[in-house]
Amino acid sequence: MNRYFPRRTILALGASVAAASIGRFAFAQPAKPVRLIVPFPAGGTADVLPRILAEKVRAAFPAGVVVENKTGAGGNIGAEFVARSDPDGTTFLVSPPGPIAINHHLYKSLAFDPTKWVPVTVIATVPNVLAVSNKLPVKTVAELVAYARANPDKVSYASQGNGSTSHLTASMFMQQTGVKMIHVPYKGTAPALVDILGGNVDIFFDNISSSAQHHNAGKLRILAVADEERSPILPQVPTLRESGVNMEAVTFFTMVAPPGTPKDAVAYAHRHFSSALAAPDVRQRFLEQGAVPGGWTPEKTAQFIRNESDKWSKVVKSASVTVE
Repeated sequence: MNRYFPRRTILALGASVAAASIGRFAFAQPAKPVRLIVPFPAGGTADVLPRILAEKVRAAFPAGVVVENKTGAGGNIGAEFVARSDPDGTTFLVSPPGPIAINHHLYKSLAFDPTKWVPVTVIATVPNVLAVSNKLPVKTVAELVAYARANPDKVSYASQGNGSTSHLTASMFMQQTGVKMIHVPYKGTAPALVDILGGNVDIFFDNISSSAQHHNAGKLRILAVADEERSPILPQVPTLRESGVNMEAVTFFTMVAPPGTPKDAVAYAHRHFSSALAAPDVRQRFLEQGAVPGGWTPEKTAQFIRNESDKWSKVVKSASVTVE
């Protein structure tokens, strides 16, 4: 028996503890509307999850809770906006890894310092999956590796753009397996999915929430999940480790505050958002998106961000990935 708790168990326990702690703190409610800044376009997982939370926490923020999309530059435009906002506990960045833990390893210069974010919580993690075109003659990870080795620089992989998690996950996969593939960057998930569904590109390390429906419809094949355990929405699909590739890659969605935000403001936000994440209806809606609800403490969130930053820094350096 595995003596280590899987991530989902830890997340569930963390959310339950956070919910049980309600009432220990008594901080003043913010007088201004709370703004959740999403640095990516509307419609994707990065946008859907904070909107679910915004509905749930409105009672704790009587002045209102709004979700705003400020997009561009791999998430850096929205991140810069938050970094320059008043640190009064009313403006938060809710984002995938890019401007939290990856972009400072990719870009030569940024208008904000990601190491200065004040962590509130990880709201969810979403595993990446290895999806392949139906036109590719492989049905397992082992077959894909063998095919790619026999056809070096002929298998193409899509990404959401240079330096995106899909790009870096594919880079990690190549490092782990020794295969060589051709990178085809797109501007986001939607166009990459269009081309893998059309057979114009061979593989795509997408997040599970956008690819699972196409897998179930038989329009593409998901060969493996890049998480420590199988996904409950695709329980028949093995993990990469089960398939012989020693790696994990999850997209995490983190809530952080501007540098200098007071501890009491962070504690108030954490208290109410973690409570919302523990609610059964919110957890169900997150799981329907393929997202495992979080609710971690600010301290655990900070350590997790540091670990993820270190991991992706090594991948970026090994693959010599840069973004202008």
